[in-house]
Amino acid sequence: MSMRDLRQWLRGAEGLGEVRTVTGADWNVEIGAITELAQHRENGPAVLFDEVKGYPKGYRIVVNSLGSLRRTALTLGLDTNVTAPMELVKTWRARSKKIMPIPAKTVESGPVMEHIDAGAAVNVLKFPTPKWHEHDGGRYIGTGSVDITRDPEEGWVNLGCYRVMIHDRNTVGFYISPGKQGRIQREKWFARGGPMPIAMSFGHDPAIFMAGSLEIPWGVSEYDWVGGLRGRPVDVIEGPVTGLPIPADAEIVIEGFVNPGQRLPEGPFGEWTGYYASKQREEPVVKVEALYHRDKPVLLGSPPVKPPSELAYYRAFLRAAAIEEELEAAGVPDVTGVWCHEVGGSRLFNVVAIRQRYSGHAKQAAVVASQCHAGAYLGRFVVVVDEDIDVMNLEEVMWAICTRCDPEKDIDILHRCWSGPLDPIIPPGQKGLNSRAIIDATRPFEWRDEFPQVAESSPERRAEVLKKWGSTILS
Repeated sequence: MSMRDLRQWLRGAEGLGEVRTVTGADWNVEIGAITELAQHRENGPAVLFDEVKGYPKGYRIVVNSLGSLRRTALTLGLDTNVTAPMELVKTWRARSKKIMPIPAKTVESGPVMEHIDAGAAVNVLKFPTPKWHEHDGGRYIGTGSVDITRDPEEGWVNLGCYRVMIHDRNTVGFYISPGKQGRIQREKWFARGGPMPIAMSFGHDPAIFMAGSLEIPWGVSEYDWVGGLRGRPVDVIEGPVTGLPIPADAEIVIEGFVNPGQRLPEGPFGEWTGYYASKQREEPVVKVEALYHRDKPVLLGSPPVKPPSELAYYRAFLRAAAIEEELEAAGVPDVTGVWCHEVGGSRLFNVVAIRQRYSGHAKQAAVVASQCHAGAYLGRFVVVVDEDIDVMNLEEVMWAICTRCDPEKDIDILHRCWSGPLDPIIPPGQKGLNSRAIIDATRPFEWRDEFPQVAESSPERRAEVLKKWGSTILS
């Protein structure tokens, strides 16, 4: 099913029985706490908030959109009857290889233009923006959002998911981690003296949010990627203020400019690592010149929380598939599985399984997985295991580390790797770089045939016993 907008997606999720409606919740921390409860449940529901305290009925918020296996499949246009996480990874890998980018289509108008506020009429506080966490520095309208920018040198359009905080009715601040594509584009604009034109969308098909939060290659617009996913172009409107393409079917969009010399205190904000990992500091702001929204708009919220979380959950599937694809492209053979564990926010603890073919094979896989585009940002541990280990099972992975890894020989530390201000273990004033541990938890290649045999029943014997005795011992 190809989605056009958030409302069509909601109807699809409701059809799966995976949407819960909450009325009368308070935007001040309460909605955030409910969201946290939903995210911490495995395959927890999407939650639609209406009649938010102090706001009119119909001004809604939807959260945890991608927090289940079936809703992730729905968003990707895959079979929603999927039952196993690795099944989704394999299905998505096969599907993603066939995606051919389709450029966005410019249209004259769309639902997002049902209400147009400009100049003194702009007021972003008209929407029930939550204060998501108790110690956040403000209300964050941008969590499931995308910032829309254009490269001033190359001309292509980037959509990036970067947090957006409200300062006042027509001023929002936004933080972008160093090295991200939107940050690079912003630095190019600032080097020219600015200002940088920008648009921000705060409610849209979750596929647009998903694209903005993934490692789409440099120079490829997320609009084109989503078009390829849908099999038809994304309809966009040329923004009257900035000329940037904005989603015609979006719920809420703002346009404005960012001046290099204008900054305001931003943060702190509870982040995907599970910490308020960066203190309040001055960050660039957008002076909002125009605001567009639909009747009864729906804000898409995806606040990061301590793992397990929605972000860790859906990114685990997509990032695992992306790392496996990059390993293949780098020439690493016989990769039998990859998983980016939710406990590490799908970045900090990644596992690769291989069928060893030559000496050094495990080290090669570990280094590539730790430094490829999908795995390089703010990582911590990459573990390589043999094909008999289930990469999704932390107990099996830790057993392999405990029994097949000699720390002196099999753990290497990579220094001065790509990190950022959100890294909680790096001291203030030293953030930006970190180290990476790559752990070889495979049987040593040189004597793998002499390695002790695993003391467990064969699959055939287990199946035979289960058939005979399963009803007795497992009931």
